[in-house]
Amino acid sequence: MRPNSDRFHTTHTGSLPRPEDLVRMMYAKEGNRGRTTVSDENRGTSPVFEAATLARRVTEAVAEVAAKQVQAGIDYVNDGEMSKPSYATYIKDRLAGFGGGDNIFVYQDLADFPALAKRVFGDPGRSRRRTPACNAPLALRDAQAVAGDVANLKDALRATKPQGAFLTAASPGVVSLFFRNEYYPNEEAYLFAIADAMRHEYKAVTDAGFDLQLDCPDLAMGRHIQYASLSLPEFRKRAQTHVAALNHALEGIAPERLRLHLCWGNYEGPHHYDVPLAEIIDIAFAARPAALSFEAANPRHAHEWALFEKLRLPEGKMIIPGVIESKSNFIEHPELIAQRISRYARLVGRENVVAGSDCGYGTWVGQAAVDPDVVWAKLAALAEGARIASKEFWKS
Repeated sequence: MRPNSDRFHTTHTGSLPRPEDLVRMMYAKEGNRGRTTVSDENRGTSPVFEAATLARRVTEAVAEVAAKQVQAGIDYVNDGEMSKPSYATYIKDRLAGFGGGDNIFVYQDLADFPALAKRVFGDPGRSRRRTPACNAPLALRDAQAVAGDVANLKDALRATKPQGAFLTAASPGVVSLFFRNEYYPNEEAYLFAIADAMRHEYKAVTDAGFDLQLDCPDLAMGRHIQYASLSLPEFRKRAQTHVAALNHALEGIAPERLRLHLCWGNYEGPHHYDVPLAEIIDIAFAARPAALSFEAANPRHAHEWALFEKLRLPEGKMIIPGVIESKSNFIEHPELIAQRISRYARLVGRENVVAGSDCGYGTWVGQAAVDPDVVWAKLAALAEGARIASKEFWKS
């Protein structure tokens, strides 16, 4: 990503709505290997997962979603994560070593509201996710998977002309969050083993000419899930180790080709235990990526723009504040979006702000908190808001 020169650019966090037929194919892949049919009480019986058929549909879906992003006015586009069951759990299919039992998650905020917790964990995406523990040495198992992602996006971009393109990848820290360690002697050894195993994917993306987004909800969401029992200073030390492992994996990759996404969890919960941005932003800025993406539109974090009244943006860094929500079907008014962009631009410089979304719109296959048609309307509003703000900051 490059600093803005003549207008505010736009992007989003990564996952986008998947076509319904692709969702059904991925359900089959995740939970019905080896069967001749897939039973779905809402749709009857459908064909079993078939690798070649799924691969073709993913390629088609990437082309479709890339075109929709450009049509909506998004500058930095991606593949919508069409090939992945989620931004994090996809790695179980690309790395060897995950053969243990599934993880059990306790969200500190949801524990206070049991009925809501049941609803959140019962959505079609989360209820189907698979998170087997690491119980053997980690190693690259499928070197061609990321090559497929690269090829699909390259093919899609032949028909579109966006400002730029990116692919997303799980950070070592978020892998450790979802897949507990049952093999390595301690968490630090586990993190660095993940870092070494993931380096192939990181380099494959940037070597192909795309920007790479590292998904790092562990630096924020990890506070009230993975490390809820720790004190804040203890959590900060763990988060610093997560960043050290990430930087190790990214060694030699130009920071301007990298962006980091910080997230407190893309679920509609109370979030009253979220760690404040002020307590972790220095750790996030210590990571190698030049651009920092973070939630800035939802009711729990929209006020944190004020942090930048006192905080000086480090040299060489950019920010991608979320100026549209990822869990609400409200379509933000373009004027509100423009106000949010302008607020940050006045504090850190117009060249250093790219307008983004709080989080993804298809975090887990089958999860659809926001209606797919509304997603595209929200992204179009994002682009319109950026145009309005640009007229203020780049007056002819």
